Amino acid sequence: MSRPLLYSLTAILACAAVPAHAADGAKDAAVDASAEEGTPIVVVGEHVKYGVKSTSTATKTNTDVKDIPQAMTTVTAQQIEDQQLRSVGDLLLFVPGASYNAGEGNRDTIVLRGNSSTADFFVDGVRDDVQYFRDFYNVDRVEVLKGPNAMIFGRGGGGGIVNRVMKKPSLAAYRAFTASADNWGDLRFTGDVDVPLSGNVGLRLNGLFEDGDSFRRHVDLQRYGFNPTVAVVSGNTRIDLSYEHFHDRRTADRGVPADGHEPIRGFTRTFFGNPDVSFAKANVDLATIAVEHDFGNGLTLRNHTSLGDYKKFYQNAYGSGFNAATGLVTLSAYNNRNNRTNLFSQTDLVWDNRLGGIDQTLLVGFEVGRERSRNRRNTGTFVGGNTTPITDPTVDRPVIFAPDADDADNRVKVTVAAAYVQDQIRPAEWLEIVAGLRFDSFKVAVDDFRAGGTVSRRDDLWSPRLGLVLKPQRNLSFYASYSRSYLPQSGDQFSSLDPQRAALKPERFDNYEVGAKWEILDGLLATAALYQLDRSNTRASDPLDPTRTVLTGMQRSRGLELGLERSVTSRWLMSAGYALQKAKITETTVSAPAGREVPLVPRHSFSLWNRYEVTNALGVGLGVIARSKSYASISNNVRLPGYARIDAAAFYRLPYGLEAQLNVENILGAHYFPTASNDNNIAPGAPRTVKLSLGYRF
Repeated sequence: MSRPLLYSLTAILACAAVPAHAADGAKDAAVDASAEEGTPIVVVGEHVKYGVKSTSTATKTNTDVKDIPQAMTTVTAQQIEDQQLRSVGDLLLFVPGASYNAGEGNRDTIVLRGNSSTADFFVDGVRDDVQYFRDFYNVDRVEVLKGPNAMIFGRGGGGGIVNRVMKKPSLAAYRAFTASADNWGDLRFTGDVDVPLSGNVGLRLNGLFEDGDSFRRHVDLQRYGFNPTVAVVSGNTRIDLSYEHFHDRRTADRGVPADGHEPIRGFTRTFFGNPDVSFAKANVDLATIAVEHDFGNGLTLRNHTSLGDYKKFYQNAYGSGFNAATGLVTLSAYNNRNNRTNLFSQTDLVWDNRLGGIDQTLLVGFEVGRERSRNRRNTGTFVGGNTTPITDPTVDRPVIFAPDADDADNRVKVTVAAAYVQDQIRPAEWLEIVAGLRFDSFKVAVDDFRAGGTVSRRDDLWSPRLGLVLKPQRNLSFYASYSRSYLPQSGDQFSSLDPQRAALKPERFDNYEVGAKWEILDGLLATAALYQLDRSNTRASDPLDPTRTVLTGMQRSRGLELGLERSVTSRWLMSAGYALQKAKITETTVSAPAGREVPLVPRHSFSLWNRYEVTNALGVGLGVIARSKSYASISNNVRLPGYARIDAAAFYRLPYGLEAQLNVENILGAHYFPTASNDNNIAPGAPRTVKLSLGYRF
């Protein structure tokens, strides 16, 4: 046994030596009740659950998942815990039609239906668009919606969105503490305490501390967070007050370069560049207030206001290329500071009613928001030269950081005001029509301190959505839908706005989708979606005048997505997905000519996870991930080979509320590369990894 693992296990046992006075059979009603409009599907043993019966994320109204005319995957906190998923990237491997970008080792970047984004993240439906790594210590579930979602979420969301639904007070007592470690030296502690303070006031406190190393040499991580939430329930009114402080500091690891047309081999654990000056740090302070009042007669008013302060800095000295002929690795470096303050407020009026003999759910709402960002970048110069032999790719050379003429130094101001209306009409038990329209007035202004001057643009965006749901049986539905979204030419993070782009219309996303949702068994949901997603108004050079930019570029994604989730039996839980997809440039853009394939989109991807309760005390888990080859970048010069990975787990309930869990990832030791940032920043997959956890619930 390695020394780091021995130390970690000793710490776990010390942490777990708590008084064993909790009553057996403690219920998880507190956990279940915390899900916002999410109705738990299944209870295995006493607390295990995957999936939700209904959600408000996709429509802003509490809607049965079968009646949502859109592909959607839900990963609950229990599944996250069972699989020991620690990042958005890990989670997306189990979502059909999804993958992730390595994000230059400093941020979450999602790829949904061939569209990459750093901004399409939400917390309880409110935008969380800053570039950092998120954690799941305080989530009830993570919902991934595929296809344009501007009618509900506003600009962006072209390929889909990722929404974290947070844990909330249930006004019932519940406590859980977990300590875990792995064979690479990582140590993690989490706590979840739900306490009723009185008959109508409750407090829920979630906490996290993690510190440890990685299978990658010189790569480490430290993060911590705490999130208290107070709920006050008075009659038909509920108020939730929440504050989160989250800190994440880690080595900015940009992986390995390519050797020809594939990732370089034999350097899975090797750091390329200078790890001593490569790090990413984020501090997040997020305060929210959510108010809901039920007027009776089906009329409900909700407001959700969020104020977030984000401080982000990252710096990297990395390998940016490899020349096999000379045996030299090229080194590059830069740092970047991105600080942002977000203020968003959403107000929704929902009316369940019956007019003219027709049942319907009417939504009317508006959103206002403001963002202020400060961005500054510096380029790094290596003292002693910017190349190193492949035999010695990890260097300790000093790096001098200073601004050059092209480095950003700006302040960004964004304001948004939006209004939307949606009606879910049910003229018959077998038919439902979902129709909605949103208007956004979106303005962005960039003060450029490097070049001088201010560039601004305002867009008035109309985003429609139309869905038709046929329900021939109570457990079966078929749907067809159309939706549209826009992304201003300033990009995900706005700072790329310049005089040329300010004159261009936003990019446009149009999604056509048909699908089916079938509850095969009571609790087991099978889904299928067939879609075409067109991304147009993409920039391209005018063939008649290369100095001009025109909006003639286009990207098309087509695919089939299959999903299976929830419970096969009362003892067998499952999450499975398959996607057949192709995303390519159909009309030449500034990034690539027509015919190029979109990066990080494997033609075939498959995932499967099972948990089976052998007895009331013993459970086992087995999973597999398989993906065909994909490209590392839009150049299509470097391919990431296809791969398959097998995972397993064992769960054991000890007396007095104690639980032990063992996870083994990549049992067969597959050598693979799951993702990349570009052709020369390719992320190796972890070798065989063993994770041991000990939990205490009461």
